[in-house]
Amino acid sequence: MNRRNFLKSAALAAAATTATAMETTTGLQIPEETPDKSDKPLIDSAPMLQNYAETSMGIAFSVSKLANGFVDYSENADMSGSKRVMCGGFRLTDVNEDVMRVRLTGLKPATKYYYRIGAQHIEYIDYRHNSLKETMIDPNIYSFTTAGKKAKAHFCVINDTHVQWPAIAACTDKIAALQPSCVIWNGDANNSTDTVEQQKKIFLQPEMDRRDYAANIPYLFAPGNHDDRGIANWHLERVWMYRQPEERSSRDWDLGRNFAVRMGDIAMIGLDTAEDKVDTNPRMMGMHTSQPYREAQKLWLEDALKAPEIASAPFIVAFCHIPLFDPNPRSNPGDIMPDDKDERYSTDFAAWQRTCARLWGPALEKAGCQLIITAHQHCFRYDEPSKEHKWAQIVGGGPRLYGPKNGGKHVDFPTVIEGKVENKQLKIIVHNVSTNSVIAEYLYKARKV
Repeated sequence: MNRRNFLKSAALAAAATTATAMETTTGLQIPEETPDKSDKPLIDSAPMLQNYAETSMGIAFSVSKLANGFVDYSENADMSGSKRVMCGGFRLTDVNEDVMRVRLTGLKPATKYYYRIGAQHIEYIDYRHNSLKETMIDPNIYSFTTAGKKAKAHFCVINDTHVQWPAIAACTDKIAALQPSCVIWNGDANNSTDTVEQQKKIFLQPEMDRRDYAANIPYLFAPGNHDDRGIANWHLERVWMYRQPEERSSRDWDLGRNFAVRMGDIAMIGLDTAEDKVDTNPRMMGMHTSQPYREAQKLWLEDALKAPEIASAPFIVAFCHIPLFDPNPRSNPGDIMPDDKDERYSTDFAAWQRTCARLWGPALEKAGCQLIITAHQHCFRYDEPSKEHKWAQIVGGGPRLYGPKNGGKHVDFPTVIEGKVENKQLKIIVHNVSTNSVIAEYLYKARKV
């Protein structure tokens, strides 16, 4: 089953299990009734650590009723001397009935913190008539360690999970065994998502035993093309918050998904390749502005690579969803105007991103980036450095836990790509979670700084 047929089948399966819906004149599927939350506990998910950083951490969790959320955190395991931070920002908290998003700031680099989550159910009638109905504090104490030069240099990457729970469960089980400092979710966590409830199920209420998969291991997010699809995903930040505002200049205010994070000897760079169809494609109906978005990231990237903590790292690894190179001349490079169609190419969508390679490649090469980890094609591949690009490229696997066999081998199996620094070298290990086996290992020498 190829990538496109897989996505069609996944979408049909998801539609078959959703509640009855009415179709509007626009064709958008809208639930007839709001889900009944009356019998659910106020906090109805484990916390999710988001936006791994040196001096801040995002924490999100789901609630079932109108609530005001908070996080208590401390450097002590017994929570002594803890501080409380409310959801939202200054002036007013972010009272809502879906997701509490709390951002801890002013943290110490490479430091372990302990935390617990809580929420207050508020009954609101109008400005003068409201009351506190319930306070719930999760009895569990969780922990995380911030990024920084002294942090453990160890990451894992998952990609193209497409709401396929058996594969996601296998990936998170592998991650729990490996215990990395952070995980990069390298795009296409979604298919097409039209409600906040669906977003919550993907990130905060997973249909698997390990529902606290991100409660103690922080995640970074490099979006894929499917993470822009569906009306709810126009504001995915309601569930997965943007990066800390202080990490971006005023010029880069809208680049809330890019990241440049130092973790031990590794500098991790996150880029967003955006939609896999050109903005002028009639199917996009003029709703996408991927081209100026990619151009803006070029300026951000050039500055990010010059930051002292990034420029001094022995290893630079970049992450983006759509590959920046493909050896197959029949692979669509994503810049075929005006509608992606050309008889030279086997698909009418981008298999790789020539535009992004031209925009970002020179800066990455100048900085000495050794490796780019990508996704999108649902099939593991390794591309050696060449005359066209000095960096190596790894393409992660697909979302089917037991893929079709080709010569006795699964070709679209899910991967966990592990990276860690050992003996002053960056070691990359590619895990096939279908067979619980290691299928490839690569070593990279430190660059000269």
